[in-house]
Amino acid sequence: MRVPGLGGWSEDPLWSYVYPWLVGHDRVGGLAWRAGLGSDLGLLHETAAEIGTLPAGSRVLDIPSGSGVALRGLRPGQGIALFAADISATMLERTMATARELGVADQVTPVVADVGALPWADDSFDLVISLTGLHCFPDPRRAVEEMVRVLRPGGVLSGSSLFTDTGPRYVPVQVVGRAAGILGPMSTTAQCRDWLTAAGAVDVQLTLSGGVGYFRAVGASTD
Repeated sequence: MRVPGLGGWSEDPLWSYVYPWLVGHDRVGGLAWRAGLGSDLGLLHETAAEIGTLPAGSRVLDIPSGSGVALRGLRPGQGIALFAADISATMLERTMATARELGVADQVTPVVADVGALPWADDSFDLVISLTGLHCFPDPRRAVEEMVRVLRPGGVLSGSSLFTDTGPRYVPVQVVGRAAGILGPMSTTAQCRDWLTAAGAVDVQLTLSGGVGYFRAVGASTD
């Protein structure tokens, strides 16, 4: 039996168990989300739900897939191809366990991948989703560039992250997260917008809900 630790993602940290439990229990999780991050957990569910609006044949990249939180937006029999990518094989095991529980494992392909060097060609995905992941990456700018690169023209990049300019209330969360090896260097909201634009995305939006920011951008046409 694997025992979760307090270290970084390669060590299967305790937070990687707490987070999906909170997301999967709306009432208790919503209260905890509001108390700890001043944020509406329903916005995370709405972001994941976009997966379920895609037509059959669509291709989706979920990175980092973690414990498969985004899979709650995928419908059984939807007929899409979702690639669950994470740098940790342990996380991918848990992603696939979630996929089986939800009855969508036939649409999910797990891939060990580094977000800084994604193993897909340009213009590969109709939707790239990154829930609470950008703040974990060691090079968030490079991560943004790669996620935009694999996005098809007109496709959507959507996700959520902690940002460093959300106010002093959330600084303790950032300090503790970095000390535990869970959070990376992070970024400000302005940096995230600038990186998305510089990478070639258009219609960039970023809205804050307490300590959590939700970003959305569209892949630019090459015409």
